[in-house]
Amino acid sequence: MKVKIIAGILVLFAVLLLVAVLVVGTHLGDLVKAGMENVGPRLTRTTLTVEKVNLSLFSGSAGVQGLVLGNPEGFKALTSISVSNAAINLAPGSVLSDKIVIHSIEVHAPDITFEGSLLGDNNNLSKILANVNSLSGPGNQTGTNAPALTAPAGSKKPAKKLEVDNFLITGAKVHANLTGLVNKEFSLTLPDIHLTDLGKGADGITGADLTQKVLSQITAATIQALASDAANLGKDAAKAARGMVSDVLQNSSNGVGGSVDKLKKGLGGLLGH
Repeated sequence: MKVKIIAGILVLFAVLLLVAVLVVGTHLGDLVKAGMENVGPRLTRTTLTVEKVNLSLFSGSAGVQGLVLGNPEGFKALTSISVSNAAINLAPGSVLSDKIVIHSIEVHAPDITFEGSLLGDNNNLSKILANVNSLSGPGNQTGTNAPALTAPAGSKKPAKKLEVDNFLITGAKVHANLTGLVNKEFSLTLPDIHLTDLGKGADGITGADLTQKVLSQITAATIQALASDAANLGKDAAKAARGMVSDVLQNSSNGVGGSVDKLKKGLGGLLGH
C-alpha cells in the first residue's frame, strides 16, 4: 500500500513538473521580450521595441520578430535599425545556468538608417555606439529619447553571461542621408558581417559587451561602405574613412571622435584647407 502511495506521489510530482515546464516555456518568450525592452534603452539610450519573441527550451531554438531600435535625440529618422526576423539556436540546458551558450544568431536583411556626417560621431550610429561605450549606470538617461528607467531597489544580481559561437548578419540594407561635406541620399547593401567565438571561456560576455561588439561592427561596415560609395568623397576620403573604421574597432571605448583629424586630412581640398 505504501509503495502505491509513493508511486502515486511521484507520478503527481512528475505531472506537476511537466506542467510547470510547459507554463514557463510558454511565457519565457514574453519574459525575454520584456527584458530586451527594459535593458535595451539603458544601453543605447534610445527606444527599443520588440514585436514578439518565440523560445523553445526543448528544441533550443528562438526567434525575434519586429525589433526596432530608435534614434538619439536630434535626428529626424524614427528608427536607426530594424530587424524583421532573427533566428537563434542555443543550448537548452544552459538557459537556467550562469552562462547561456548560443550556438548561432542569424539576422537576415535588417534595415539600417544612417543619418548625419561621416566625420567623427556626427551621425546617429556613432552616437548610439558612444552611448553604449560610455554606459555608466541605469540612472544616466539624460539627453535621450529613452524613457526614464531605474533598476529595482536593492538589485545586486550580476548580469547573465553569454557565449555566442556565431553571429551572422546578411543582406543588411543601409538607407543613408549624408549631411555636412556631402549632402546625398542613397541606399546600398552591406557585405556580410560575421562574428565568431564571442564570450568563449568561463567568463563569457555580458549583453552589454555583445551589444557593443555587434554595433561597432555595424557602424564600421556602414561607414566604410558609404565612404566607398559616395563618389564625391574621392579616393583619399575613402582611405581616411577606412582608417576611422579601424579606430572604431580597435578603440571602440572611445567612439570615433578621435579620428576626425585623420578624416579631415584625407578629405583635403574638399574641406577647403
